[in-house]
Amino acid sequence: MMPDQTIPVPPLPEVMVAPNGARLKKTDHPALPETIAETVATALACARAGAGGIHAHVRDRDGNHTLDAGLYRELLIELARVVPEMQHQITTEAVGSYSPAEQVKLVRAIQPDSVSVSLAEMTSEGWTSEVRDFYRWCDDSNIAVQHILYSQDDLRHLVQLCSEGQIPATRLQMLFVLGRYGEGVPSTPEAIAGFVELLPQLAVKPDWAVCAFGRSETACLREAERLGGKVRIGFENNTINEDGTTARDNAERIFQFISGRPRH
Repeated sequence: MMPDQTIPVPPLPEVMVAPNGARLKKTDHPALPETIAETVATALACARAGAGGIHAHVRDRDGNHTLDAGLYRELLIELARVVPEMQHQITTEAVGSYSPAEQVKLVRAIQPDSVSVSLAEMTSEGWTSEVRDFYRWCDDSNIAVQHILYSQDDLRHLVQLCSEGQIPATRLQMLFVLGRYGEGVPSTPEAIAGFVELLPQLAVKPDWAVCAFGRSETACLREAERLGGKVRIGFENNTINEDGTTARDNAERIFQFISGRPRH
């Protein structure tokens, strides 16, 4: 293979489960997985329900979000053993506790196949040479980076960085985040169009998905699919089914979403 050839990374799955996230705990829902064993069991149940990938967070002994490389290694080993058919994505989510340098350190230590990285968090201390080198290293290492974009301004920033050659734009994966934790910033299906309208500014067609916080999650994800995108769904963002009932577990969210897709 010639040095300048790009090895394709696997595309995002049509449906990726986000079973726990960084903030909610079992006090919020008893079926929210916190341990590695619980997360792997959830991944298996969600794979059987139709999910093609898992966006995984790990927790410490107190159930708190952590960017612990050892825990991530253990989780990825177990996921590979139990659900090898799924895509396994780790996260660098800072949650106000981790610096860009600590996020970079995690990814370099793990060298995962797939990772989600918030552009806003990674550039919170500016566009440094360390950050630039991180994105280029991921591309050289065939690590699929899903760029987490919390706003259209984040996407505009990514477009600029790609156009300047600062971030490799050969195989872009994105997640458009609608809403926030709590009730202050609701998620609305209409917000997706604002992201999609900016995509033609990129030199390549990106692989994109949507996640949405709160009870309007399902409506937002259905709109994402209608517009040609993919979805991330699960207790990280919402525990309420489309009919307003509380989901029994993550697998029920997956099953109800897939089974409720419009028939053509």
